[in-house]
Amino acid sequence: MEKKIIIVGAGLVGSLWAVYMRKAGYKVVIYERRSDIRKAEISAGKSINLALSARGWNSLNAAGIKADIEKIAIPMSGRIMHSEEGELTYQPYGKKEEAIYSVSRGHLNAIMMDLAEEKGNSTIHYNHQCLNADLKNGKITLKNLLTDEIFEDQADVVFAADGAYSAIRYNSMQKVDRFNFSQFYVEDGYKELLLPAGKDGSYQIEKNALHIWPRGRFMLIALPNEDGSFTCTLFMPYENHEHAFNDLDTDEKVDDFFKKVFPDFYDMMPNLVENWHQNPLSSMSITRCFPWTMGKFALLGDSAHATVPFYGQGMNAGFEDCFVMWELYNKCGNWKETFQEFQKIRKPDGDALQDLSLDNYYVMRDHVADKKFLLQKKIEAKLHKNYPDKWIPLYSQVSFSTIRYSEAYKNGKKQEKIMKEIMKISNIEEIWKSNEIEDKILSML
Repeated sequence: MEKKIIIVGAGLVGSLWAVYMRKAGYKVVIYERRSDIRKAEISAGKSINLALSARGWNSLNAAGIKADIEKIAIPMSGRIMHSEEGELTYQPYGKKEEAIYSVSRGHLNAIMMDLAEEKGNSTIHYNHQCLNADLKNGKITLKNLLTDEIFEDQADVVFAADGAYSAIRYNSMQKVDRFNFSQFYVEDGYKELLLPAGKDGSYQIEKNALHIWPRGRFMLIALPNEDGSFTCTLFMPYENHEHAFNDLDTDEKVDDFFKKVFPDFYDMMPNLVENWHQNPLSSMSITRCFPWTMGKFALLGDSAHATVPFYGQGMNAGFEDCFVMWELYNKCGNWKETFQEFQKIRKPDGDALQDLSLDNYYVMRDHVADKKFLLQKKIEAKLHKNYPDKWIPLYSQVSFSTIRYSEAYKNGKKQEKIMKEIMKISNIEEIWKSNEIEDKILSML
């Protein structure tokens, strides 16, 4: 009999895992609750543009599909901060050749589904809801949402790549004794807007950068699309703040808010109010759970470790799950051992990524416009250039390397402690380039 696996969820992680599993000689069957997005017009929708970085590229490369995704990826070499007065400040992400890449979630997902079917030789069944799972026997109960038929399917192993609100986890794993689960909502929501291309089809702001309008307790960001537009996302509290989503309850208030708080953005944005109503206001949460594997089932991506989007690592971490699982499967040669090793290795990294993501929210929201913060980043960049083996900035560890998230988080805490001491030096603005400062930092490592 042909070996068979089931994947629940045809999103980015599920599609990538299908490609890996076909390489292992499995027949792959994917069940997806939604309809086929390739048959609908792909718009920005309820989807923050994604930022592909080293971990994601490494995982795509190992699956043999990196070149297919490079075609739609736009490099962003740094952040451009927009002040209320319209002043621009540029901060590179890493070294000259280093960049993160903006990709449209919808477009990427459509390509990944194509690749799952072509290179993964997978069958994707859309409009199929997972109702239950028999964890021990690798069996799932499904409902065809078009016909209301309820039926079962079974495989050697089943992978739940069905996101933060995973049906497998919710309907089955969370009912098992001693299964740990927690969900934490941040107090902010997000709303998406689409900044169109200029009248001549050109980009209205710098194409190869991630744009941030930091405003202390909230912020607006913009990532480039292939057609000259930018997918923009406003992150803001729901309530209890001078500027809050729940208070923007009339078109006039929305218009006044942008005119006052983001004047340069407002001037570029036609049909602002109409655009405002096109996409929903959405919440953000962190989901933690353990164990990630039970019987013949394993959680991958957001179903195991959903995070907030402020390090741009949610997709990269999900892709890296596939890479780690694949490496372990090739090493162990059986699923039982692979599953045990996988959760033991990846759980600390999932937790660390969630901590990193929350920390980076405060950095993006509160600190990126701060002169001392920008100076600290310059000092760290100089150290990294002169002593690449001794000092790698935290952002570079997370985005431009495959150092484990848990190690990066630990290293980052140590480095931040050192930099706090350095930034306390009274005349640091004048002497930051000196050998004396460099020597002092190196002596503290």
